[in-house]
Amino acid sequence: MRIMKIGLAASLLGLTMTGGGVAVSQADSCWYHNGSVVRLIDNGLQRQFIYEVPQGSLVNAGVVRGTLLFNGLDRGNYYAGTARVFSRFCPADPLEYYVEGPVTRNPLQVTLSGARDANRQCQRTGTLVHDTLVFTYLQDC
Repeated sequence: MRIMKIGLAASLLGLTMTGGGVAVSQADSCWYHNGSVVRLIDNGLQRQFIYEVPQGSLVNAGVVRGTLLFNGLDRGNYYAGTARVFSRFCPADPLEYYVEGPVTRNPLQVTLSGARDANRQCQRTGTLVHDTLVFTYLQDC
């Protein structure tokens, strides 16, 4: 009964319950990234950036509202996980690669970096390129 009361209180406060009855915070906010607006979904230690308003060229690559861009973990003001790069040549098959980087203040930004294969029309070239993804805080969504 106590777990049910805690669960009800948690849901009213925007929290979710884990299997052990522990409340984990959930929050989201909007960020600017490379001409697009993305939403940061914060669920405990889990972090996801999803497209809210993709820039025009991404639409040709199959990106729509809700498309996942980054999935990873918060490791104490440092994010690590998998990013995706999209191409109009293979819209259903984004290239995934490992990225990591800090969360900084003034301005509030997340900067993720990683190496990925330079694909040409969805074919691997064997050449690695270094990507940096910068997310700048906009507002609460």
